[in-house]
Amino acid sequence: MTSIYYKEGIVITATELKQSFGKYLDCVEQQNDVVITKNGTKIARLTPYVTDIEQYFTVREKALDYQYGGKKVSYEEFMEISEKSTLRMELINGEIHLLASPSIGHQEILGRLYLIFNEYFKDKKCRVFLAPFDVHFKKNDIEEPDVMQPDVLAACDLDNNVTEKGKYMGTPTLVIEILSDSTRSKDMIDKLNTYRLSGVKEYWIIDQKQGSIMVYGFDNYEIETYKTYEKGSVAISLVFNGLSTDVESLFEELITFN
Repeated sequence: MTSIYYKEGIVITATELKQSFGKYLDCVEQQNDVVITKNGTKIARLTPYVTDIEQYFTVREKALDYQYGGKKVSYEEFMEISEKSTLRMELINGEIHLLASPSIGHQEILGRLYLIFNEYFKDKKCRVFLAPFDVHFKKNDIEEPDVMQPDVLAACDLDNNVTEKGKYMGTPTLVIEILSDSTRSKDMIDKLNTYRLSGVKEYWIIDQKQGSIMVYGFDNYEIETYKTYEKGSVAISLVFNGLSTDVESLFEELITFN
């Protein structure tokens, strides 16, 4: 019998492997996968051995190649890349975006928001989660989902939307992004659009530079309400009655560096 080459590697039968084991070890050494079948069913795969550090740099280079090379990647390809990587990354409109480490001011605001939201949702059905936390946003009339990590999210649909591996596959009711210089455009345009089209009800944008909070309300995949809250006012949730934060207190005495 003759081995067959496919995109996934060289496909051979178990009998062929027994008869020519050394030959197929040579194929693996030349960086080819060898898939073994038995009675027409794929049962095993021989793959080239790579160290953890080699795998890390291979995945990192692939992610960077997509990000900076202007290439589009499918949802399935992104999941394969991200699951093999320790890098934080998002998929937005078919493009990979690597996430930088947040600033100290960003983290102070994140911590304050969590305390406010966690206290509000205590003893309620909804739960609060902080980044890094992958959410798979299925956009209306668009086949490929986006995968993003909102800084804060409130999820009210955990029942039947958590996989056996502990991954959340639902749609948050409310999401929050804390702006930075590197994410400002993405958060205010691309992410807003994804949240709108995926069925999120409310989106808060925290702008440390301006000392303000922008609150968007979505209905039927369109922007229904929009309001900006500045220092001296209290930002109020459109969806959750009684959930609010004092804008000035949120930004008060943050550690900043010039």
